[in-house]
Amino acid sequence: MTRGLVFLLLCAMLSACGGPDALSRQASERNAPFGVDPGRNGVDGLLVGHRLLAAGESELALRAYLRAASEQGMNADVLSALGSANLRLGRLNQAEQLLRRAIELDPAFVPAVNNLGVVLMERGRAPEARLVFQQAFALDSGATDSIRENLRRAIAKSEASLYVEPEERHAFSLVRRGQGQYVLLSQL
Repeated sequence: MTRGLVFLLLCAMLSACGGPDALSRQASERNAPFGVDPGRNGVDGLLVGHRLLAAGESELALRAYLRAASEQGMNADVLSALGSANLRLGRLNQAEQLLRRAIELDPAFVPAVNNLGVVLMERGRAPEARLVFQQAFALDSGATDSIRENLRRAIAKSEASLYVEPEERHAFSLVRRGQGQYVLLSQL
């Protein structure tokens, strides 16, 4: 019993040495992240997102774009960026919705119009994509090679979907086999 009492007394004396808050303060200082200067502005979330998207980090880019949305609001640039990240992640429905909202806010925002065309091509809606790419091409005055190439592909794909080669015609003949029985024969 005396050993337990000595141990409790020793613990009480050690805890009194540093004061009541000393251990927690030391631990928090040791584990604290580097300081952030609140007087300086951080790097723009859109810029970070664009760089991450270019590096192939679509999920991280999406997070950066969401941070930009919280800082700047949901403007056409942010909506277009969110749509682009969702496009890269294969979330075509979300990408289409976001890009259409961006175009509603700014109908002349060329990246959003072009990316909407890409989404429509991915979804197999080439004729609609062709119209969207034509709009992007007109807004851009044909200055961007990628938009020109997207339009060329959409035209080729939409024209290919309009004209389908007729299937080989099969010659069928109806042959009578007995009373009231007929057999349909084809010549392959």
